Amino acid sequence: MASVGSEIKSPGPQPFRTMTQPTRSVLSNSPKDENQIYENVFSEIEILELPLGTSLRSVYDDQPNAHKRFMEKLEARIRNHDREIEKMCNFHHQGFVDAITELLKVRSDAGKLKVQVTDTNRRLQDAGKDVINQSEEVIRCRVHQRNIAITVEKLQLCLPVLEMYSKVREQMKSKRYYSALKTMELLENTYLPQVYQYRFCQIMTENIPRLREEIKEISMSDLKDFLESIRKHSDKIGEMAMKQSQQQRIFNRVVKKQTHNGNEKLYAASGAFLGHFDTATPEQLQDEEEEYEEEVLTAQDLVDFSPVYRCLHIYTILGDRETFENYYRRQRRKQAGLVLQPQSNMNETVEGYRKYFNQIVGFFVVEDHILHATQGLVTRAFTDELWNMALSKIIAVLRTHSSYCTDPDLVLELKNVIVVYADTLQGYGFSVSRLFDLLLEIRDQYNETLLKKWAVVFRAIFESDNYSPIPAANEEEYRMIISRFPFHDTELEKQPFPKRFPVSMSVPEIYKEFKEFIYASLKFSESLHRSSTEIDDMLRKSTNLLLTRTLSGCLQNLIKKQHIGLTELVQIIINTTHLEQACKYLEDFITNITNVSPETVHTTRLYGLSTFKDARHAAEGEIYTKLNHKIDEFIQLADYEWTMTEPNGRASGYLMDLINFLRSTFQVFTHLPGKVAQTACMSACKHLSTSMMQMLLDTDVKQISMGAIQQFNLDVIQCELFASSEPVPGFQGDTLQLAFIDLRQLLDLFMVWDWSTYLADYGQATSKYLRVNPSTALILLEKMKDTNKKNIIFSQFRKNDRDKQKLIETVVKQLRSLVNGMSQHT
Repeated sequence: MASVGSEIKSPGPQPFRTMTQPTRSVLSNSPKDENQIYENVFSEIEILELPLGTSLRSVYDDQPNAHKRFMEKLEARIRNHDREIEKMCNFHHQGFVDAITELLKVRSDAGKLKVQVTDTNRRLQDAGKDVINQSEEVIRCRVHQRNIAITVEKLQLCLPVLEMYSKVREQMKSKRYYSALKTMELLENTYLPQVYQYRFCQIMTENIPRLREEIKEISMSDLKDFLESIRKHSDKIGEMAMKQSQQQRIFNRVVKKQTHNGNEKLYAASGAFLGHFDTATPEQLQDEEEEYEEEVLTAQDLVDFSPVYRCLHIYTILGDRETFENYYRRQRRKQAGLVLQPQSNMNETVEGYRKYFNQIVGFFVVEDHILHATQGLVTRAFTDELWNMALSKIIAVLRTHSSYCTDPDLVLELKNVIVVYADTLQGYGFSVSRLFDLLLEIRDQYNETLLKKWAVVFRAIFESDNYSPIPAANEEEYRMIISRFPFHDTELEKQPFPKRFPVSMSVPEIYKEFKEFIYASLKFSESLHRSSTEIDDMLRKSTNLLLTRTLSGCLQNLIKKQHIGLTELVQIIINTTHLEQACKYLEDFITNITNVSPETVHTTRLYGLSTFKDARHAAEGEIYTKLNHKIDEFIQLADYEWTMTEPNGRASGYLMDLINFLRSTFQVFTHLPGKVAQTACMSACKHLSTSMMQMLLDTDVKQISMGAIQQFNLDVIQCELFASSEPVPGFQGDTLQLAFIDLRQLLDLFMVWDWSTYLADYGQATSKYLRVNPSTALILLEKMKDTNKKNIIFSQFRKNDRDKQKLIETVVKQLRSLVNGMSQHT
């Protein structure tokens, strides 16, 4: 109770007072002061709530019994307070008791109230549970609503990002890479910065470079597929481009046909259609017109160029355009190298060449399209560089492979393919002048193959010819021949049927082949963009080669063949004469084709005159050779008995057969020009005279009797009679007999034995034996000399007249001296 009273009596809290710092000097002044100090300390203890260390330290610091005295003072202070509490309690005790009594009275009421409050509280709690639950639910809903609102707000910021990212994925899925890059750029620069704090945005930010690389790789893969695709389709692209160019050429030819419809010419001799630079028939032109109407696909129809456009745009957006351009150009340069590699058997068929050209055309058509459809991916300088490289390779390949072509039809088809190829690429702006220069080289090769082909044709014609004049039993046959060969002979026309042309069947056949050759040569000259004068010059030069080389060579080979006899050689001479005359008609034929006047300054003339003259000379020489060979065959049949005493009284059989042969042969020569027949006759007589002289001087003949000389003289007389009978007309006087003058003077010298005259007149122009050579006379005289004592004639001389034997020896010595003098003089 004391404590309660003290609490009731205790004054309220006092304001905090800061105790002044005590000093040892204050505590030691006087008891009164000391009590005051303790009193202050106790006041502080009573009112302070703070720690009392400072106040207590002031009591205990440096005081020897300070603790004890303080405790005593403290106890006295406590006792004093206890008395005050007790007084206060006693004063208020009755009121307290009353209050307790009243409190006890309200205790029961308080219990009831408590029960009522408890019941009310329970009922209130029970009633408030639903409210609390609903309140908590409302609170939760409000929290959820707030979170949803915040989420919606944030999602409204994130949804465009997600939509854009989804759009990127969708665009990549649909291969719209260019749009995907544009969307990524918009996403990265506009939308992602607004929601950068979210992790998914960071993931997106990290994925965007990977997506760009993925698009880059995909577009590069598409580009590689595109490059592979155009490599596979180059053949078809080139085929379509060349077909389109060919159709344009056909269209131009159709227009030209309509323009020059009134200028078409009909060559009377051949009946062939001839147009201005055009050998196509109307049926061919009609077919070409129908072909022109066919639909032709373009490169865009065959190849999808979108991958290269897409890849170019993608690399441009990614800032790596230069890498793409370098890669594309490098790959195309490699592909160009592959395209330009020909197949080993390309020269076997024109399809090999066509496929080769199709691939090249397809390659450059694609490059031209890329050049015009893109800006800077390829440049004109790049395509020109590729074209110049390709052109050099193409020319080298064509020169190599075309050199293996031996078929003129294949060379002609190759030329047509090259022309279409050149026209196609020229239409795309590429320079093709070197290709047309190459065509001029191939034209020379084409002419060579034509010449070889026509050499076979000519040989076949010569082999099948019977070398006899062409018979014409009626007017129809006669007209048929002159329609094939320009032959005009008034006398022959007046003769009744059946008639005979002077030429054999090979002449019209060869003339027809001349025109066929000109047509074939003209086919190559078409579409070469050459003037009519140049084409005319080409035709004439190639025709000259046909005459001077091919026909001339065939004629020379024909003339040299063993089975060609004198009759055939005579007919060959007649044939070449008429072919030579027909050359002027060939010139007119070329003029009608080219419409170039023959009076033009630079017009080339045909060299048929020299060609056929050379052939005739060769034939004439072969006639002379064969005649001489035949004479040699008869001479080999000669069988003289050189030691006979008396002649047979008639000429040798071999010689009579030879003369009969010569008579019949020279009768065939009546169709030859007079000089040819005369030369052949003179040559035969000279060769016969020389051969008979060689028989007398033959080293195998050791002895010759006077009887043999007389027999030999009979044969020479027959030769002279043949020469005087004029086997070939046109000789003047005894010209042909002079061929035997050497034999005649030599035989007369021995038979008359006129050595004195011979030796006396030797060397004089008026000598009777001017043509007798001393060496010849010496050889023959030594054979007649009886060197072995067995010569009958000289034995008789020795018996009858030894002086004559001495004369012979004297003549021999003189002849030897003449021979020695001639050798020294020489």
